[in-house]
Amino acid sequence: MIPDILDLQLSLREQRQPYVLATVTEILGSSSAKPAAKALLDQNGKVLAGWVGGGCAQSMVARAGLDCLETGEPCVIDIDLNDEVFGAGMPCGGAMRVYVEPVLPKPRLWLMGHGRIVESLCEFGYRLGFDVIVDDPQAAGSRFPAAAKLITDDVRYQQLQPGPGDFVVIATHHKGDYDALSQALHSEACYVALISSRKRAKLVLDRLAAEGFSEAKLGTVRAPAGLDLAAKLPEEIALSIISEMVAVRRGGSGLPLSRPSAAA
Repeated sequence: MIPDILDLQLSLREQRQPYVLATVTEILGSSSAKPAAKALLDQNGKVLAGWVGGGCAQSMVARAGLDCLETGEPCVIDIDLNDEVFGAGMPCGGAMRVYVEPVLPKPRLWLMGHGRIVESLCEFGYRLGFDVIVDDPQAAGSRFPAAAKLITDDVRYQQLQPGPGDFVVIATHHKGDYDALSQALHSEACYVALISSRKRAKLVLDRLAAEGFSEAKLGTVRAPAGLDLAAKLPEEIALSIISEMVAVRRGGSGLPLSRPSAAA
């Protein structure tokens, strides 16, 4: 049975696997692939379904797909089916243009805790394209309508399992700071933040250091969490944290754009 591209896309999204969708948008002259022909490629450049041309044409699409997965940006490639040196060198001749689109899983935002700051982070995260997971025994579903998943039976935060590229914010009101932070530091999360005072953060980090966590690992923890916005309201504190997350995700500096060094 020939696999259906849409079914495979849904399956890959469910598995949180990146993939590439290549679509022929234009042909000139003779070409074996026709406009709107599609191919689905996995994260290694292997064609899982569909077809946009064989031989070197497929190889060129695969290379472009891997580059797109690396940058996260789509591209358009022109394939010369006549040129045996710089093109695909196919006997059918002609040329075709292919739109290559990477599809990456949404980053996940793990929120440990409850309360107005966490509720605001959930809403902000959802609007910024995160799959939000709230993990706290006291988290009520009615307070987190934007959450993709709600975990309420995880007192020791053992279900906190962030992967590469995930974000973790801990706001457990001191009760679960150590357990949640210890679990997060054993992961490959790209951002781990603790909402606490400097004094409380130092106590937790000192305890983790005594447990054997390296200085370099503990140095990745953002505590207190967020950028300096002089925030006071819960929503403002959440804004400062989500702003820091965006800066990490996009490679920003967090400086005002009006400063020459920030605009450069």
